[in-house]
Amino acid sequence: MAAFEGLSNRLQNVFGKLKGKGKVSENDVKEAMREVRLALLEADVNFKVVKDFINKVKEKAIGQEVMKSFTPGMVIIDIVNKELTSLMGETHSKLNKSNKPPTVIMMAGLQGAGKTTTTGKLAKYLQKQNHKPLLIAADIYRPAAIKQLQILGEQIDTPVFSLGDKANPVEIAKQGLQQAKENHNDYVIIDTAGRLHIDEDLMNELKDIKETVKPDEVLLVVDSMTGQDAVNVAESFNQQLELTGVVLTKLDGDTRGGAALSVKAVTGKPIKFAAMGEKIDALEPFYPDRMASRILGMGDMLSLIEKAQTNIDEEKAKEMERKMRKAEFTFEDFLEQMEQVRNMGPLDQIMDMMPGMGKMKNMKNLNVDEKQLGRVEAIVRSMTTEEKRKPEILNASRRKRIALGSGTSVKDVNRLLKQFEDMKKMMKQFSTMMGGQGKKGKKPKLGKGFKFPFG
Repeated sequence: MAAFEGLSNRLQNVFGKLKGKGKVSENDVKEAMREVRLALLEADVNFKVVKDFINKVKEKAIGQEVMKSFTPGMVIIDIVNKELTSLMGETHSKLNKSNKPPTVIMMAGLQGAGKTTTTGKLAKYLQKQNHKPLLIAADIYRPAAIKQLQILGEQIDTPVFSLGDKANPVEIAKQGLQQAKENHNDYVIIDTAGRLHIDEDLMNELKDIKETVKPDEVLLVVDSMTGQDAVNVAESFNQQLELTGVVLTKLDGDTRGGAALSVKAVTGKPIKFAAMGEKIDALEPFYPDRMASRILGMGDMLSLIEKAQTNIDEEKAKEMERKMRKAEFTFEDFLEQMEQVRNMGPLDQIMDMMPGMGKMKNMKNLNVDEKQLGRVEAIVRSMTTEEKRKPEILNASRRKRIALGSGTSVKDVNRLLKQFEDMKKMMKQFSTMMGGQGKKGKKPKLGKGFKFPFG
């Protein structure tokens, strides 16, 4: 499930109708805006935020230059894109940094929002930037909160400071900060207590911690699946604690996404990060312009390129390209390629970053089925090294053995082998095309109905 999937589909349908029109009347704009308004309200965006947003877009879209434009539909989409970006905070808001290390980050939020997990994810993110964070376990109330943070710390090889669950949270934060200074940790992340609802005791404790450690960042962790409630929680915390930013969790869940679109407008505080999955490295800096682009189905190539640069080995990629060109591509290469793509994250999230892919995902050929991918992987892993390198030796008995070993059927194995051969032929044809002519000066024809080996 991708962030804002429902909203994204509805908006793309609205603008699809506009795009096809050579001329756009004032009525067309009003009709489109009525649908956009409904889509936003259904996505649980704050009512006042929707009203302001629609008024701003209408005002710009009914201007003369749009009506006279050759591509009025595209101009309106551009206006909506800019306004969406502005609504979510215009530009990416970086973490504040202390002039004198360590930089102190205090994490706050209600129980169940994913605060402790996010604390671990943020530490992992900082490690990737070559920082040395220390985690402080100051949530003494929730059973196993300290243990959970310690397990996360072990996973990512980050120290966790704790005085157990009998100590005073303010004292824990104070001593933890002292240890960070002694051990030269340049970041400190304090995991504080949450409650099921906001109460005076909780707020007083958080204020005391804030007063004592004077954090550079007070980040509120908000569960975006709670929609409008998430915005109300953010508003209450901000009034009492003066937040510096928000982290949205579960943005990849079955979410209506309204929180992301309302939280900045209502609290005035930027969304600094979004958690897009369960994995420890599934925390991304929040870029309003890229998110707006994703919602409108224009993709997010910048994030995709960054993901690829982080997770894909450049030398291997060059070697793979050479093999593909010469059609020397084996099942071993295929497996390696799948692993590298998998490292970038869930496939449907990757596809959402590609322009226009949202619509294509619904086509039969491009059904992203992780189970199907798993089957393909199991088949390839059941082959011997020789079979992976020379699929032509796969006779009937070998195919039967592979099917048994991978828990699939001979039919599945045959289908994969056929698709793999088609793929190699297609690569060969592509490289011939790129290099000029085929046999006797004829241009090669591309195979019909080719599908990638997990279609």
